[in-house]
Amino acid sequence: MRNYDVLIIGTGVAGLFAALNISKDKKILIVTKGTLEDNDSFLAQGGICVQRDETDFEPFMEDTLRAGHYENNEAAVSAMIRSSQEIIDDLIGLGIAFDKKGDGFSYTKEGAHSRARILHCKDMTGKEINSKLIARIKERKNVSILENSTLVDLLVAGDRCHGAVLRDQSRKLFNVYAQSTLLATGGIGGLFSKSTNFAHLTGDAIAVALKHGIRVKDMNYVQIHPTSLYTGRPGRAFLMSESLRGEGSILVGKDGQRFADELLPRDLLTKAIYTQMEKDRLPYVRMLLKGHVEGSIAERFPGIHAHCLQEGYDLTEDYIPVVPAQHYFMGGIEVDLQSKTSLANLYAAGETSCNGVHGKNRLASNSLLESLVFSKRAAQAIDESFQCALPYPFPEPDARSVTDGLAEARRRLLEEIGIEEEAHAK
Repeated sequence: MRNYDVLIIGTGVAGLFAALNISKDKKILIVTKGTLEDNDSFLAQGGICVQRDETDFEPFMEDTLRAGHYENNEAAVSAMIRSSQEIIDDLIGLGIAFDKKGDGFSYTKEGAHSRARILHCKDMTGKEINSKLIARIKERKNVSILENSTLVDLLVAGDRCHGAVLRDQSRKLFNVYAQSTLLATGGIGGLFSKSTNFAHLTGDAIAVALKHGIRVKDMNYVQIHPTSLYTGRPGRAFLMSESLRGEGSILVGKDGQRFADELLPRDLLTKAIYTQMEKDRLPYVRMLLKGHVEGSIAERFPGIHAHCLQEGYDLTEDYIPVVPAQHYFMGGIEVDLQSKTSLANLYAAGETSCNGVHGKNRLASNSLLESLVFSKRAAQAIDESFQCALPYPFPEPDARSVTDGLAEARRRLLEEIGIEEEAHAK
């Protein structure tokens, strides 16, 4: 099959949740570059923000704006916050089990939040949400899934998108036609030598958007997470969740003394850590939970605890070496509040897109919420504007022209992000 009503590129929470919110009479194809689980949503540890009550709207707004250096799109932030309880209800209805405390939810607090408003599933919130979304997707008879296939171009003619050019594992190129296309390919961490992202997430959708003159926004807004586990080895960095600091862990230098407020916005804390590393002449600082985090550390953070043990550190006893690593991309394909791009019939959601929610620096645990809110809005817009038309007669893709086009698109992407030499990238 090569003709679909809706084509979705990406199987993080944005792509999957959009598919679940598109009407069941639409024939949908979901494509992923790796397997269904190979996405950054699956790696999310900390949690998902929610507006606690009406008194929390203004504080939630202010926390998000302050973290984003007031460069946020306030209308988008408002839409995200106002939709947060509805999204949580949707997730619970899909089978997600958030941690409880007594008769209510267990809320935690992270960096730059003025109050505890983050729901979590131990330290594997992304895995819990993504796995439940995958399970619900597999129940949908109108949804097909194509793994190990890469987006290499868009089918563009007559000022609208008609689908995409894909490449499978055997490197065969083929056209897939769709009335509506949603790009949700995740972030750009694979372009950096040290990142918490999967290495295959290289901004593919953003590169092809640049090739076709589709508007992009804030391309130099790249977030560094203050704390990943230091190992000295190449490869993906293991994230040491913001929740560790939100629940009391401290950061110390070589002298054993705290050197910063651990709940600073991520960009400011990262600067403080780099300053301390230079002072100590060490490639890391140290994190300590013992005596600072209440309750059972191993029970609250089982995934992180198990990983640290594999690396030779006991989270409940030891000082843990941590170092900043590339983590999130606030820029991307420019979209409106319905996740529409500047090209007709083309939508973008999740880290691939930029609706202005995050401004210059993302507030902790806003990523899952933002992806879910605006992927649902994309689904609603697709349903409302859907019109069936015959596929445009594109020729079969030519391998040489596609390869040359990809090389130029990647060069432009690196230039836009501000990576001056490819030696700095993977």
